[in-house]
Amino acid sequence: MNRRMTDRLLAQLAETRSPNTRANVLEELRRLILSGGAPPGTQLPPGEIADAFDVSPIPVREALKTLVGEGLVVHRPGAGYRVSQLSTEELREIYFVRGTLEQAALARSVGLIDESSLETARAHHIELLAAVKYNDGKAFHDISREFHRALTEPCAMPRLLNMFEATWNLTEPFQVMRSVTAETQQALNTDNADLLAAFGDRDTASVLDVAHRHHQRLESAVIETAALLDVRHD
Repeated sequence: MNRRMTDRLLAQLAETRSPNTRANVLEELRRLILSGGAPPGTQLPPGEIADAFDVSPIPVREALKTLVGEGLVVHRPGAGYRVSQLSTEELREIYFVRGTLEQAALARSVGLIDESSLETARAHHIELLAAVKYNDGKAFHDISREFHRALTEPCAMPRLLNMFEATWNLTEPFQVMRSVTAETQQALNTDNADLLAAFGDRDTASVLDVAHRHHQRLESAVIETAALLDVRHD
């Protein structure tokens, strides 16, 4: 099974590499991991990845070490590099941390957000409703992040946003929103609508109340979909 995942990764790298491959190794590996193209547990053999990029193994190992530092890849002596594979409890913990960081950003954004950012969030919400209607799990997953970005970026706190983005990245390989039920997606969209209404009213207390409820729902979704995710079973 793991060999098939590795072969799929190598094929995708060969197809998508750009002419500037040396500078592109890190970006392409990160993109594939975050998009679910390399599921948790996928073996990442430096030599074969170097062949796919037509580079020496050195920039590949440097890229893998960077991804280890970001928490997206793990390295074990004798076992090589693999895409990080978390347990259900670890994944729930990361969602909790992500929620805490997001609530801090949202509390700051309420008083700073402009109408343009709100319109962007509203447009993403309409796209999310369409994703549920047409049973497009990938679109729902991808647009969810853009919706939350539109509401958090106005906080104008780059260090907080960097931590928030890094924590969100740790959950991306699992593609949780692609696995939840339509009922859960609809409930999350209801939260999003309530969040937009609270932002429109500039009501910080309501924003935080909805955000807390939303993240509790996300943590429950991890449990709901655990059997479908590539979580580690200790």
